[in-house]
This record gives sequence, C-alpha cells and structure tokens, in this order.
Amino acid sequence: MRWLTEDEQSTWQAFGMASRLLVDRLDRDMQAQAGMPITYYELLVLLSGAPERTARMSDLAKWTNSKPSRISHAVNKLEEAGWVRREHFAGDRRGWLAVLTDKGQAALEAAAPGHVASVREHLVDLLTREQLKQLGDISRVLLSHLTR
Repeated sequence: MRWLTEDEQSTWQAFGMASRLLVDRLDRDMQAQAGMPITYYELLVLLSGAPERTARMSDLAKWTNSKPSRISHAVNKLEEAGWVRREHFAGDRRGWLAVLTDKGQAALEAAAPGHVASVREHLVDLLTREQLKQLGDISRVLLSHLTR
C-alpha cells in the first residue's frame, strides 16, 4: 500500500472539502435567487444546448452521472413547473424525451445571471489567471480519466 504523504493528504482533504462547499454554496445561491436547486438548473442548461432543446432521459442521466430514477424525479418537478415536457421517443416505445419549453428557456435565462455571479464570487474571481488555467487543465485531466 502506498499511503499519501502529508502534503498529498493535506491537498486531498482541501480539495474534497472545497469541492463540497463550493457545490453547496452554488446550490444555496441558486435556491435563493431562482427558487430551484442547482441540479435542476444544470438539466435546463443541458436541454438548452441539445438539438431542438430535446434529450433522451437516459442521456440526461448519463451526462449528470445520475440514476434514471433521480432524473425522472427531477424532470417530473421541471414538468410541474412547465419548464420541461416529456415526449415518447419515436424509435423506442420505452424511451422518453425531455423537451425544454419556452417557459423553461425563460427560467434558465432569468437564473443565469445570478448563477454566473455566484460562480464568479465563489470561484473564478478568487483565482489568478494562471490558477484558473491550472484548474481548467487539472479538471480536464480528471474528466478524461473519470469518464473512460
């Protein structure tokens, strides 16, 4: 067993705590500013960037690393708000599509400035240009490894 050095352990603990606290802060800000959890905002963002603002439910689960039941619950809530509608996938009787509605696009556009301000306040503006570049490089290495 190759144990972490003192510096590695300190870095790992700082990274873990900072990651959890950042996501928590962004979620609290999104709730306060837009009345939705950050996960719902992320789903709206994904749908807004999808062709015809439409994605398979299974793809949303994959893209968010969530269980299908969790995505189904979230889409139910977004559907109740009128931000998303479900449609059958023509090529698969069991498959469902989530479609971003105009009302959902408007909710996303209304929430975006507050989200950007929160990301700036709690991440981007705290770092130098070089640190931000390093964070991007590190994040892409992690993503490449973890999404294999």
